[in-house]
Amino acid sequence: MKTQTNPSLSCQAAIIGAGPYGLAAAAHLRAARVETRVFGDAMEFWKEQMPVGMFLRSPRMASHIADPARQLTLECFESAHGLRIGKPIALDHFINYGRWFQQQIVPDLDRRRVVRLERADHGFSLTLDDGATVRAERVVVAAGIALFAFRPPQFEGLARELVSHSVEHRDLRVFSGRAVIVLGGGQSALESAALLHEAGAQVEVIARQPRVRWLDQRVPWLKSEANPLRPLFYPPTDVGPPGLNLLVAAPNLFRRLPRSLQERIAYRSIRPAGAGWLVDRLRDVPITTGRTVVAAAPAGERLCVRFDNASERLTDHVMLGTGFRVDISRYPFLTPELRQAVRVVDGYPELGAGLESSVPGLHFLGAPAARSFGPVCRFVSGTTFTARALTRRIAPRHAPQWNCF
Repeated sequence: MKTQTNPSLSCQAAIIGAGPYGLAAAAHLRAARVETRVFGDAMEFWKEQMPVGMFLRSPRMASHIADPARQLTLECFESAHGLRIGKPIALDHFINYGRWFQQQIVPDLDRRRVVRLERADHGFSLTLDDGATVRAERVVVAAGIALFAFRPPQFEGLARELVSHSVEHRDLRVFSGRAVIVLGGGQSALESAALLHEAGAQVEVIARQPRVRWLDQRVPWLKSEANPLRPLFYPPTDVGPPGLNLLVAAPNLFRRLPRSLQERIAYRSIRPAGAGWLVDRLRDVPITTGRTVVAAAPAGERLCVRFDNASERLTDHVMLGTGFRVDISRYPFLTPELRQAVRVVDGYPELGAGLESSVPGLHFLGAPAARSFGPVCRFVSGTTFTARALTRRIAPRHAPQWNCF
């Protein structure tokens, strides 16, 4: 049942999205006494578009949703529920953790969707899916990455029964007994392949890179909690290899680097790779590297896929583990006027202090902030920096003096 709200409702800050970034922002803004409302379903992307049986690639230290007093960590969630979360972290545990976090911080979460965002006198006007409107002095867009799923042009126009993106599936058991090609060499592709194989599908992974990279295989002791030198090599953000990860963990420093250097560091920090714990699960799954799809066409009820070496495969389905490409114009709630007003480069908004866009009072968190502040903004561990920086911008008098680099 949808909550009925006064059409003239107003607030200081409205947050669109109730995933880790939206929830962390709400925790910090409310702690700084900013009147904040959050719109959306808690952890919706994780609940609806991540596959059953998935595990998080990020370790525990990089999987906490940030709150200003660190009273809502994974350990606090475990203590509150009398459980112990294993390694790696199971998707269901993380979803339950996020929902628990929401209940502590935003018990008044408004689950209605924002269908239109436009500028208004002294701020913004948000139209909700039941026709109600809300006025806000500032708006924080934390709407996630689902709309940014990348579908290579070779597969445009093909039916979803033949080709789909990995984020389009919750239960991979529907592919049991079918032949599936998984495209990609990153975590999403490789873990999808493992889950498909375990669900009884006939799976082959095709990756364009010359080899699959596996994380934490050579020197796992460096990341061991028993290693007293671990903090010197791995900051809590856990994004990027030793050395570069220290730069990535300091977004305000990262953004001052020359653009060409930023791009090299970002690519090296988030290039396709799979968690080491997937190796055994994929031992019986064929993995072909160094191949690129050049064409795909229906062949009866199946799909014929042609590769750059002129070879072909017939398959029942192709699953795209091809990642995401940020393009904020895909957010359907942004009016044409707002889209034109936000300065954008390659789909990313140009952001300044407090992750504020070229439209005063409009902020973007999560992956859309990655071009301005670095790849840490693509991961849960980035909620610490973004929530603190946002709060410093909106409520400098009440925000604790955190070190945001």
